[in-house]
Amino acid sequence: MWRFAKGDLKYRLTLRVSAISAVCFAAISAYFLVDADRSVHARIDKIAEITAKTLEMQQSKTSWVSTPRRDWFPDLGVVATSLMTPGLCIAYRTTSGDVVQQYCGGAEAGASHPPRIFAAFYQSLFDPGRQAVRPVVFGGTTLGEAAAWIDPAVLTANAWHEAGRLIAALALALPLLCALVYAALARALRPTQLIRGGLERIAANDLAARLPPFDLAELSAIRDVFNQLAENLATALSERNELTRRLIALQDEERQHLARELHDEFGQSLAAIRALAASARASAAQDSPALLAECDSIARTATGMMETLRGALFRLRPPDVEELGLVASVEGLIAGWNGRCRGQTVFELRLSGDFESLPATVGANLYRVAQEAVTNAAKHAEATRVVLQLSMRAAQGSVDHGHASEHVREHAREIELIVDDDGRAADRAAKSGMGLLGMRERVAALDGRMTFTAGAHGGSALRVIIPVAAPSPARTEDDHRAGAEYAA
Repeated sequence: MWRFAKGDLKYRLTLRVSAISAVCFAAISAYFLVDADRSVHARIDKIAEITAKTLEMQQSKTSWVSTPRRDWFPDLGVVATSLMTPGLCIAYRTTSGDVVQQYCGGAEAGASHPPRIFAAFYQSLFDPGRQAVRPVVFGGTTLGEAAAWIDPAVLTANAWHEAGRLIAALALALPLLCALVYAALARALRPTQLIRGGLERIAANDLAARLPPFDLAELSAIRDVFNQLAENLATALSERNELTRRLIALQDEERQHLARELHDEFGQSLAAIRALAASARASAAQDSPALLAECDSIARTATGMMETLRGALFRLRPPDVEELGLVASVEGLIAGWNGRCRGQTVFELRLSGDFESLPATVGANLYRVAQEAVTNAAKHAEATRVVLQLSMRAAQGSVDHGHASEHVREHAREIELIVDDDGRAADRAAKSGMGLLGMRERVAALDGRMTFTAGAHGGSALRVIIPVAAPSPARTEDDHRAGAEYAA
C-alpha cells in the first residue's frame, strides 16, 4: 500500500478508501465495456446467421418459379427492415468477394463524438469493426456469404456514452463517499483524543489519570492496558518515594553520627594538640627559645584544622531546622558562605511568603537541597554572584470553589526555590556527581519538580517546586511531632 508522511489518520484512511473505490469503479466500467462488446458480437453473429438463412430461403423460392424475377435474390431489404439499427451494416458477397448488395444504418442524430484517446484505447482493445460472416448454401453449393458488422465509430461512441455515465456517477459518488467515510472515521476515532489526553497527563506525572470505557473492542483493550499501566506506575512511584525517604533519613542519620564522631574524637584531639602546643611553647620560652616558632606553627595548624572541622560539621549537621525554622537556617547558610568566601563570591537571599507551619520533613529536605545547590554554584561553577530565592505561593490551578477535589485542596500551596548564579554551567553536572542525584531524590521524595534553565546573569538556574499541604491546627501539631521524630 501507500506510504504517507506524518499526518492525520482520518485523512490517510479516507484517501485509501477513495483510491480503492476508484479502482472498483474502473473495474466495474471495464466489466460493462467487456460485457457490452460481447453482447454486440453475439448480436451481429445472430444477424449474420438470420441474413444467411433469409437469403437461402429467397434462393429456394426462385427455384420453385419457372420465371423468377431478378430482384428476388438477393433481397436484403427484408432483413434490414426488421433488424436494422443505427450503425448496423449487412451485406451479401459472392464467393469471389464481390459485394452484390449492402445496407448500412446511419449514426444517430446528435450522437457525441468520443475523445480520440478513448477511441484509440477502445479500438485497440475490442476491435469494434470485426465482421460476422455466414455462408449462403443452396443445394449443397455455396453461393456466397452474408456479413454483418457495426460501424466502429458508432460502436465507440456508444461505449463512450456508457462509460461517460459511469464516470459521471463516480464524480458524484466519490466525493460523497469520501465525506461520509471521513465523518464516520472522525466519529470512530474520537476516543483517541481521550487516549492522547490520558498519555499527556501520565507524561506530566499525573498518575491518577484513567480512561473511560469505549465502544470499540480495540480501544477497550488499549484502555485496560493504559489503566493497568497507570496503576502500576503509581504504585511503583509511591514505593520508590517511600524508599527514597527512608534512604534519605538513613543518610541524614549517618551524617549526624559522623558529625558526632568527628566532634567528639577528632575535635577533642585537635583541642589536645592545641593545649600541648601552648604548654610546649611555655616551656620553650624558658628553656629553648629556638623552638617557639615550631610551637606556634603547630598551634596555627591545629587552629586551621579546627576551622576546617567546624565547616565540615556545619555541612554534615546543619542547624536544627525544626527549632530555628527554614528561613533562619537558610539565612545562616548564606551568611556562612559570605563569611567564608570574603567577597570573592557574593551570596544573596530573597524571601517571599509565609513559611510558618511548614512540615518538618519538607523544611529539612528543602534546606539540604538549597545547601547542595549553593555549594555546587560556589565550588564547581566558579560563580561570583549567587542568588537564592525562596517563595511560598498558592499552587497553580488550586483555587477551591467548594467543589474541588481533595487532592487539589490538599496541595493548595507550593514552595519555589531558585538558585541563580553567573558561573560556568558546562560540566557542573559531572562535577557535582552524587550531590545532584541526592537533590533529585529529595525533590522526588517530596513529590516535587526540579529543572535547570539558563540563569538571569549568565550561568544557570536551579528551580525546585515542592507542593505543601494546606496548614490546619491538627496537622500542625502532627508535623511538629513528626519533625522531632525525624531529627532524632
